This record gives sequence, C-alpha cells and structure tokens, in this order.
Amino acid sequence: MRESGEHSPKLRWLLLGTFGAMLLLMSISGIDAFRSLRRLHQVSQQVTRRYSAHNQALQTILVCFHVYDEQMEQYLLTEVVATNLPEQEIASRVSEVHAALHAFPTDSGNEEESLVSQIEQTVKAEEVAFDVTKGWSSGQRGQRAHIFMEEELIPTRARVLALATAVARLNDQRLVAENEVVATEFLGLQTRLSRLVVTTLVAGLLLSLAAGYYILRLEQNGRKRYLALERSRQELESLSKRLLEVQEEERQTISRELHDEVGQALGALLVDLGQLSNFVAPGDTLVKDRLGRIKAAAESAVTSIRDMALLLRPPMLDDLGLIPALEWQARETSRRCDMEVEVQAAETPLNLPNRVKIGIYRLVQEALQNAATHAHAKNAKVSIRYGPQNVEVEISDGGVGFRPERTRGMGILGMEERVRQLGGSFDLQSSPGKGTTVHAVFPISDKGS
Repeated sequence: MRESGEHSPKLRWLLLGTFGAMLLLMSISGIDAFRSLRRLHQVSQQVTRRYSAHNQALQTILVCFHVYDEQMEQYLLTEVVATNLPEQEIASRVSEVHAALHAFPTDSGNEEESLVSQIEQTVKAEEVAFDVTKGWSSGQRGQRAHIFMEEELIPTRARVLALATAVARLNDQRLVAENEVVATEFLGLQTRLSRLVVTTLVAGLLLSLAAGYYILRLEQNGRKRYLALERSRQELESLSKRLLEVQEEERQTISRELHDEVGQALGALLVDLGQLSNFVAPGDTLVKDRLGRIKAAAESAVTSIRDMALLLRPPMLDDLGLIPALEWQARETSRRCDMEVEVQAAETPLNLPNRVKIGIYRLVQEALQNAATHAHAKNAKVSIRYGPQNVEVEISDGGVGFRPERTRGMGILGMEERVRQLGGSFDLQSSPGKGTTVHAVFPISDKGS
C-alpha cells in the first residue's frame, strides 16, 4: 500500500501528460485538417462557379447568335418587306450577341480570350456582309438569298460553332486541371490525416496499456479497501443488531423490575397506608389529611410506573400477541397525545417470529410518536396485512408532512435500520401539507425467533 501510494501520483501525472499531449496533437491536427478542408472546399466551389459561369456565358452567346442568324435567314427568305421593322429586330439581335460576347468572364486564359475575340470578329464580318443585302429589292432577294446563305451564313454559323466548341473544350480542360490540383491537395491532406490516425492509435494503445496497468493497481487497492470496508460494515451491522437486542432485553428487564419490584413495593405501601388510616382517631383530621395526600401520591406513582413499564415492554405482546399490543398502544397514544389512532389488522399468524413482532411493534411506536410530536396529526391509521411470505405494515397520518429528501432525523433512520436488519424493505412518503405514510415489509422467517 505504501509503495502504491508513492508511485500512484507519478503514474497519474504521466498518464495525464501523455493524454494531454495526445489531445493537443489531435487538436492541432484537427484544426489544420479543418482549415485545409475548408480551403479545398472554397477552391472547389470557385472552380465550379468559374466553370458554370463560362459555360453559361458561352451558351448565352450561342443562343443570341442562333436567334440573330435565324432572324437574318427569315429576312432573306421573305420576298416582300413591308416596313423596316425586321431590320431593326436584326440590329437588336446582333447587339445582344455583342453584349453577350462582352459579358464573357474576364478571368479567361489568353487562348480562350483569343477564341472569343475570333467569334466577335466573325459576327462583325457577317454583320458587314448582311448590310449589303439591305439594299436588295424583292426580286434580288429571291435570286441571291440562297447564294448568300450558302456562301456567308452557313460557313459563318459553322465557324462560330467550331470556335464555341473550342472554347468549351478549353473550359473543360481547365476544369479537369483545377480538379486535379484540388485532388492532389486532398490526397496530401488524406496522407497527413492517415499519419495522424496511426500516431493517435499508437499513442492511444500505449496510453491504454498504461491506464490498464494503473486501473489494475487501483482495482487491487480498491478491492483491499472494499474488503476492509465490508468487514467493518458487517461488524457494524452485527454491533447494531446486538445493540438492538440488548436494548430490547434491557427494556424488558427494566419493565419487569418496575412492575415486580417498584410496583409491588408501592402496592404494599398503599396497603399499609390503608391499614394505618384505621388506627387514626376520627377527630384527628390533620393526620387523615396527610395520609390521604400520601396515598394519592403513591397511587399516582403506581400509575406512572405501570405506564412506563407498559411503554418499555407491554406484557400483552408476549401474553396476548401483536395485535392486542398495537391496539393498546393506539389507545394510550390517543389518550396521551389527543390523536385518534385506528388499527386495522387480522389475527396474528402462528408462525410470526418474535423478532418480527417486536420490530413491528417498535416501528408503529416510533411512527405514532413522530406523528403526534412532529407532524401534529389529529388522526392516524395503522394497517397490518399478512401474506404467505411477509407482513406489510403501513402507518399513515394526516399531519403537516415534510420533505424526506431534506429532513431525515434519527427516528426515521432508526426505523429504517430496524427494518433492514430484519431483512425487510422500508419506504417513507411525505410532502408538506399532505401527511406522512410509512410502509414496511417484513419477511416471515423462523430464524432468530
């Protein structure tokens, strides 16, 4: 024990230091991993947003160009143009194409910017070629429209689509390259986390071994202390049991001595006083008065001694049984404390051990005393129910009540200890203003009867 006491603090501090270092390592690595993952997530979002923005801008350019191209084709194939409204719509459409080209993201590479610039130049060249057709008459449009479409519109359309495809391919290639960079960084983070996991597992294994050894030492010491405490508890239980037995024997002895010795002596005194009064002259009132006062004091002493003897150990508990003793106790409590007590019980079974009878009697006595003294109850009820294996006792009163979790006096502890020593169970329910109920179950056993 002394050696264990000397080494335990060192081992405890070693375990705490190792555990703290492991927690610090895990915390630093976790913070670094969290920051790296957050940065990778931001980069991935940026890559995705850039790719989506470029694709959306390219699709807008193609849609605007397609509408512009369709508008020109419809204009050329129309033989008669009543107003210049189609030419205005075509001009509006080509403005939308230029606006979409100018709205293309500025974070593009040189090659992508060059392709977008080529698309814009192609659209401008088509716009210049289309300006020539505005001066054609209806007959000229009918003759030259198909030739213009084959020589200008279709090649221009094919060129724009080819350039847009090249831009989309560059955008895809850039997405793949950036994703590869993100994947490489993520792989590096995964490698660092793997090393952290391995390091943590090794440190955790070593810490577990050290903690297991320390816990084993503590368990051995705890087992020794538990055995010592168990022996002390058994000795205390044995001592408490013996004290109750001695107390009960002492009460029985004192009760018998009071009844047999003191009671008989006072009874003899009363007889002698009665005989002495016969020898007093009829006219001697002073002596008769003194003898009367002595006789009254002796009768009061006899009554007090009889009550004390009955309270200590009522003979009817041994002579008549448990129920008559409880009924007598109820009557005495009602007489002394101005509290109505009702006893509900059947006949005592023949196999009820003497220790159980005494335990029930003392439990009821203490509960009624508490109800009258502390709870200021005006009524109480004692119920005894017999079963094949146990006896249930319940004492309830209509007193002021209290909080058992806050207030637990020696009387309650004594009742609980007495019931527990008899192998029973004890329960007390109470709350302010709702009275108190004591419930106990005593097993019926012939041991110790």
